Amino acid sequence: MKAIVVTDQAAGTAGMKLVERPEPQAAINDVVVEVHASSITGDELSWPSTWTNRVDRDRTPSIPGHELAGVVTALGYGTTGLSVGQRVFGLTDWYRDGTLAEYVAVEARNLAPLPGDVDFTVGAALVMPGLTAWQGLFEHGRLRAGQSVLVHGAAGIVGSMASQLAREAGAYVIGTGRATSRQTALDFGAQDFVDLDNDVLEDVGGVDLVFDVLGGDIAKRSAGMIRPGGTLVTVTGPTEARPAGGLTIDFVVEPDRAQLSEIVRRFREGRLRTNIGNIVTLEGAVDAFNPTKRTKGKTIIRVVP
Repeated sequence: MKAIVVTDQAAGTAGMKLVERPEPQAAINDVVVEVHASSITGDELSWPSTWTNRVDRDRTPSIPGHELAGVVTALGYGTTGLSVGQRVFGLTDWYRDGTLAEYVAVEARNLAPLPGDVDFTVGAALVMPGLTAWQGLFEHGRLRAGQSVLVHGAAGIVGSMASQLAREAGAYVIGTGRATSRQTALDFGAQDFVDLDNDVLEDVGGVDLVFDVLGGDIAKRSAGMIRPGGTLVTVTGPTEARPAGGLTIDFVVEPDRAQLSEIVRRFREGRLRTNIGNIVTLEGAVDAFNPTKRTKGKTIIRVVP
């Protein structure tokens, strides 16, 4: 099969290439999926799991990519809940070969059925942003109707999903970003917008929840805006930002079949939109990891035309 592999962490994208690899086999509780569409996260090459296994041993050459939509082609021993020929989408394990390939072996529990009226491109675009926003808002942030939430990067891939989910849950959504992102953030559900270059963030006043994708000084300042009992959730890693009388939670997104099913249901009902930018072929995946200009929206790798 064709696959993108990385071989040398120091080389970065210069060590990334399209090669022929053996098709994966389904282990116990696995399925093999023919990948129709995948997606990438721009900083994957900085993740330790791209290069080493769970005991810190080198696992290169490895295949990056963790979001996929495709069709099940084989079942491992003991696998239940899915069937050969079924359309699926989901998130693969960080420490296993990923989805920038024609086939991938995935734990069945990490996948959810993809309805026939949802394009594979859309399925791949919903996975990471949808799960990250859902878990940050509802699992970790305990967001409830009537609360206020400050969503950083509200026009971005994850922030736009968080804004939509939070507003539909009955929260008041304040988005942040650059001035040029204002209308996009409002279109995705923010009811107010803070231009981080020109407005004073603290003028927003107190909020119940901050959904952070920026970290650093912005996270620290945001922590001071959280009402007693509120929460700062961040995907940027451990932070010193601590709200007085509240919580800070940094988390890594996890696969979840039930959450994926809820997310795709909302899409089908017109209650949720994707934020797709470029769509490229598998042959174009290397360039997608190293764009010559800033791109907006999620980059999708269309493996099967």
